[in-house]
Amino acid sequence: MDKKIPNLLPALILLSLVVAISAIFGYISFQDEDTTLQGQSEVTEYRVSSKVPGRIARILVEEGQFVHAGDTLALLDAPDVEAKLTQAQAAEAGAAAQSLKADKGAREEQIRGAFELWQKAKVGVEVMEKSYQRSKNLYDEGVITAQKYDEVKAQYEAAQADERAAKSQYDMAKNGAQAEDRAAARSVVTRAQGAVSEVNSYLKETVLIASEDGEVTQIYPSVGELVGTGAPIMSIAKTADMWITFNVREDRLKEFEMGQVFKAKVPALDTTAEFKVYAMRDLGSYAAWKATKAYGQFDMKTFEVKARPVKPVKNLRPGMSIIK
Repeated sequence: MDKKIPNLLPALILLSLVVAISAIFGYISFQDEDTTLQGQSEVTEYRVSSKVPGRIARILVEEGQFVHAGDTLALLDAPDVEAKLTQAQAAEAGAAAQSLKADKGAREEQIRGAFELWQKAKVGVEVMEKSYQRSKNLYDEGVITAQKYDEVKAQYEAAQADERAAKSQYDMAKNGAQAEDRAAARSVVTRAQGAVSEVNSYLKETVLIASEDGEVTQIYPSVGELVGTGAPIMSIAKTADMWITFNVREDRLKEFEMGQVFKAKVPALDTTAEFKVYAMRDLGSYAAWKATKAYGQFDMKTFEVKARPVKPVKNLRPGMSIIK
């Protein structure tokens, strides 16, 4: 009885299909990843804040509004600063009065009084001079004793000293304060003026001004809320400073050399634009690595690449996807 020969053809076909499919998947698995790079657009922002604490009195702009450098954005109510300004101005006024007094010197009445005392002292000297001359003559003739002569002479010299002292008092009243006193008074005025200027600078901080053109992206506090020193009031995007960023594996960095111009698509705008690389940096160990040692190569690090539009891209917004 003849033995039946098994039909191996279907098994061979099935085995061939399994091998083929395995080969295809293996080939795909060891191929490079999709060559498409996706990045996004970014914009430089700055925060508006104040150096003084206060309460939000008014907010003069809205989110999404475009502002120009110098526009008033918000007003703060800071009564403490206003009180300090009043104190500083009062101190300045007092210092100015003292300086004026030092420059002007004594009052007219004081000058006249010192002059009269000097004249009185001069008359006293004249009287004592005559008495001294008579006493000297009498002493020379032996009429009076030496003690009496010495007493009159001492009185005459004392009258001369009184006259000199009265003259110096008159000169001081007439000439006013010394140069050192006037300089000291002026320095007090300068210090007071500096205090006023300092408080005025703080008072200016209650009016928040846009430093550059841009679009208001976010307003943080509401009217009536208290804000501390340096607390951000709002953020403004400098729309003139747009840029894009890609995370690029190091084996593709040759496509993004510094200063290189490349084309990329903005899907949201359905347009293609040119961009110029201006910066790149290593993202560090926290960034994604591609392990390639499995097939004899090396681990590839990731770099951040930044580029700016060669020409302004109309309607380009932060966060839009960029495809290269």
